[in-house]
Amino acid sequence: MSNLGGTLRAVDWSTTRMEKFEKNFYIEDKKVSARSDREIEEFRRTKEIKVQGRNVPRPISSFEEAGFPQYLMTSIRAQGFSSPTPIQCQAWPMALSGRDVVAIAQTGSGKTISFALPAMLHINAQPLLAPGDGPIALILAPTRELAVQIQQECTKFGSNSRIRNTAIYGGAPKGPQIRDLQRGVEIAIATPGRLIDMLESGKTNLKRITYLVLDEADRMLDMGFEPQIRKIVGQIRPDRQTLMFSATWPKDVQKLASDFLKDMIQVNIGSMDLTANHNIQQIVEVCSDFEKRSKLIKHLDQISAENAKVLIFVGTKRIADDITKYLRTDGWPALAIHGDKEQRERDWVLGEFKAGRSPILIATDVASRGLDVKDVGYVINYDFPNNCEDYIHRIGRTGRAGLKGTSYTYFTTENAKAARELINILREAKAVIPPQLEEMAAFSGGGNNRSRYGGGGRGRGGGGRFGGGGGGGNHGNGYGGHDSYGGGRGGNRW
Repeated sequence: MSNLGGTLRAVDWSTTRMEKFEKNFYIEDKKVSARSDREIEEFRRTKEIKVQGRNVPRPISSFEEAGFPQYLMTSIRAQGFSSPTPIQCQAWPMALSGRDVVAIAQTGSGKTISFALPAMLHINAQPLLAPGDGPIALILAPTRELAVQIQQECTKFGSNSRIRNTAIYGGAPKGPQIRDLQRGVEIAIATPGRLIDMLESGKTNLKRITYLVLDEADRMLDMGFEPQIRKIVGQIRPDRQTLMFSATWPKDVQKLASDFLKDMIQVNIGSMDLTANHNIQQIVEVCSDFEKRSKLIKHLDQISAENAKVLIFVGTKRIADDITKYLRTDGWPALAIHGDKEQRERDWVLGEFKAGRSPILIATDVASRGLDVKDVGYVINYDFPNNCEDYIHRIGRTGRAGLKGTSYTYFTTENAKAARELINILREAKAVIPPQLEEMAAFSGGGNNRSRYGGGGRGRGGGGRFGGGGGGGNHGNGYGGHDSYGGGRGGNRW
């Protein structure tokens, strides 16, 4: 990755002729103008909206007040939304006014539509694509899962105005992606690595990009994409409109924003402190690595009566495959998703999980953000993540769209350095704090002898807790058997 983009030269925009373009489409609704400053303050307070910057537009309270054209209003009504989410109330006027925007909000808060709908208006105000033109809007995302999810939203809302899009990501054949780019698309949703590959090989260009979105900027920096992002932005005209969406606001994200955004305005939803969704019951159990497997079986036994979807997060690809094999051997319908699996297989696994045919998904952090499955009942942190931001994102896969959820977290002495911050998150959510966790925080010690996971109890064998059925070898759908998905001993439990 280090040499990726080595042949890309930053464009000298001072000597490049740039066509003028329009980016301010916002006309404040009379109802919004009529509200007093006090009413606006109260609205922001109740929605936990905080803003910063010069001349921040007032928030809207309904879809009609956004001033979207009829073709977009038709798409919004077709989705059955009753009212905008807090991020949409404030981000739409900001984005539609053509300003550079930073938006800090939890995943699952409706942020994709916050940048996707203004993108549609922006694109429709620009000249049509000519042969050889690259896209007009570029949305950069950290993972292929998130890129595909954003693409689905863009397709939903872009169909009425015939706005074409494509998702450009690694792990999938380049052919179809190249064909899309060469036919011409107005929106490109891309992961940084594959986009640079396309730029270096001359399959597309960014000369017409006037609307740039960095989605989950914090995650992209966590994954080491900063050099690639800088190379990509060097190919885009400096008078573009730039929007940066992030779930957290650490110093490295602030630095990126100050480098790429001009005279920016900012909206934060909720507390700036690290907080968890209060619809999630957080249960932390302090244990040794050796005890994790037996705890996992115990919790799956408890959950199995509810027929709920369970997302289990682990630290590495090897553990993901080991745990999947272990559970399937014991009769649990589990599948795994991680970076080493081909995109075709990952899509299939996600499809099985979403449909509930395989209600246990074991995942590395590739699935911790942007994985939009509406009804995940439980998240289990088999391995605690590297930091508490990732903990918040992981457990945020449950308790979405106002539903309740539960998270179980196995915390070992190796995680001791995160104890204090985790206690603050639990305290803020009024969750139970285990005394052993308090002890760890006080001493901030922690042994480093980690044996991945030891033996632990194997759980009960036997018949089908979720309606019998024998174990399976091959899992069909055009796939042969996989060593991670061995046959199920003791009957399927789901």
